[in-house]
Amino acid sequence: MTSQRFESLCAAAGPVSRETFAKMESFETAFKRWAAHINLAAPSTLPSLWERHILDSAQVWRLAPDALHWLDLGSGGGFPGAVIAILACERSSAHIDLVESNRKKASFLQTTLSGLRCPAKVHAKRIEACHGVLDVPEIVTARALAPLGMLLELAEPWLSGGATALFHKGRDYHQEIAESGAAWKYDLVEHGDLIAGEGVILEISNLQRR
Repeated sequence: MTSQRFESLCAAAGPVSRETFAKMESFETAFKRWAAHINLAAPSTLPSLWERHILDSAQVWRLAPDALHWLDLGSGGGFPGAVIAILACERSSAHIDLVESNRKKASFLQTTLSGLRCPAKVHAKRIEACHGVLDVPEIVTARALAPLGMLLELAEPWLSGGATALFHKGRDYHQEIAESGAAWKYDLVEHGDLIAGEGVILEISNLQRR
């Protein structure tokens, strides 16, 4: 089972070390322990936490193989931000900022990622409060946060500054793209979701208001 799990992580994220794999399993254990006391994810998804949340988050990593500075918006229980933070241990000088306004969730993220010695900083603030405060990263991520049009509004200060977005989206993503086009124009690449199957990861760059 351990070998299969290690191979599944490598298949999603690309090559990782055994040390990184061990940290990912430690995160999974901590997540389940904290989830017994605070709402980190839907209880029905906990039995499939590795596949549904961890691997689904890890696949973003392979889409930006050279990126060192990441920003995760609305991190929640850590998907994809915490997973990226653990994978970032593989790259010298890599760093990720996680923005999560819920203080209980932010406390979980800070405690767990600090304990795993990940190159991450957790900001217990609303996303809007981070505008003009956090530097423009190379990659902005978000998962299950908001419709695409609202996501673009939240991420605009960084995307208009040159960052690229990697946003997880579900089966209705075509409608969200169409609706966002009324207010925004941008370059778009659709990456098939390797884990969930029905969704995509939208790679968005060169964001501009219409």
